[in-house]
Amino acid sequence: MTASELISFARGAPSLDIIDVAGLKAAADAALTQDPGGALGYGTAIGYPPLRKLLAEWHGVAEDQVLVTNGSMQADAFLFDELVVAGQPVVVERPTYDRTLLGLRDRDADVRPVSLDVDGIDVEELAGLLEGGLRPTFAHIIPNFQNPAGYTLSLAKRKRLLELAGQYDFVIFEDDPYVKIRFAGEPLPTMLELDEGRGRVVYASSFSKTVAPGVRVGYIVGSAELVGRVRVRATNTYISPNMLAQAIVHRFTADGGVDRSVAVVNAALAERVKTLCDALSRHLPQARFTAPEGGYFMWVDLGEGVDVAKLLPAAEALGVTFVKGTDFLLEGGESTLRLAYSGVRVDQIEEGVSRLAAALRSLQG
Repeated sequence: MTASELISFARGAPSLDIIDVAGLKAAADAALTQDPGGALGYGTAIGYPPLRKLLAEWHGVAEDQVLVTNGSMQADAFLFDELVVAGQPVVVERPTYDRTLLGLRDRDADVRPVSLDVDGIDVEELAGLLEGGLRPTFAHIIPNFQNPAGYTLSLAKRKRLLELAGQYDFVIFEDDPYVKIRFAGEPLPTMLELDEGRGRVVYASSFSKTVAPGVRVGYIVGSAELVGRVRVRATNTYISPNMLAQAIVHRFTADGGVDRSVAVVNAALAERVKTLCDALSRHLPQARFTAPEGGYFMWVDLGEGVDVAKLLPAAEALGVTFVKGTDFLLEGGESTLRLAYSGVRVDQIEEGVSRLAAALRSLQG
C-alpha cells in the first residue's frame, strides 16, 4: 500500500474480496438456463414472481403483501411517497441515514429527530413527545446495526415502540437492510414479526448488503392495500424492476448462496471490527465508540473541540476519508464521524486510523 492510496471508511459496501463472485456467476447461468423468459422479459411491477414467493415465505405473509424493488432505497422512496403528508411530523432517529433525511425533507415532511442510545431510539423520549401532543404519520426506524451508528434496537424497545404505535395510531417503518449481517450477540425478532399482522409495521430490506451492492434488489412487506398502492407507483415509474438481477438473486438464494455469503461476510467483518477498535484505542485514545454486533458502520465521537468539517479535508490530504457525523443530523454532531469498515481490508485499517490520527494532530498543532 502506498501513501498515495486512499483508504476509504466512507462507503457502506463490502469489499470485492468477500463477495461470492463465483457463486453469482453460477446463479446467473442457472437463472438464464432455467427461466430465460422470466429473467429477460419485462415482467410486472411486483418483481420476479419466484423471488416474491420466496420472500413471502420468509416473512410468513401472503404474496400480495410483498413487492420487490430496485434496491431498498427505491422501496424507501415509494413508501415515503405513500406515507409522507407535507407539513405533518415524521419521527426519525438522531442520527439517521442521510438519504432518509434528504428524502423526507424533499417531500416537505416535518422531521422530528428522537435521541438514539446504544440500545436504539429513546422510546421514553418519544413517549413524552407523544403525550405532549406529537402525532406523527410514521416513525422511521433502522433496528439492526443502524446506519450511521451501528446500534441495535433492544427487544424491550421493539415491544414498547409497537405499544406506542398502537396507542397513538402511527405506522412504524422498519428499514432493515442489515438484519442478516450479525457477527456477535443473538438475533432479535423483527417488529414485523412481533406485530403479528396488526398492520402497524411496514418493512423494507435489501439483498445489496448480503449478496452484492450491484444487484440493487430490495423489497417491501406491508398490508396488501399499501403494497397495492405502491405497485401502482412502481408500474408508473418503471413498468417492472430489473428482472434479470432479481432472477439471479432468487437462484442464488434458493441454492443456499445467501447463507454461504453471509457466513463469509460476517466472519470478515467481525475481524475488521476488532482490528478497528484496537487501532482506535491505540491511535485515538480519546475517541468514544461502541463496537457494533453487526452491520457495516461504527459511530465515533472525537470529543469536544474537534470539528469534523475541518478534519475531513486534512484527513483526505493524508490519504484517508470518512463521512462527517453532521451529515446524519439536522443539527449538532460537530465532533462525530461514521467509519464504514465493510469496504476496508484488515491490512488497511491500522494505516487508515494512523492517518486519521495524524490529521487530527495536524489540526491541534
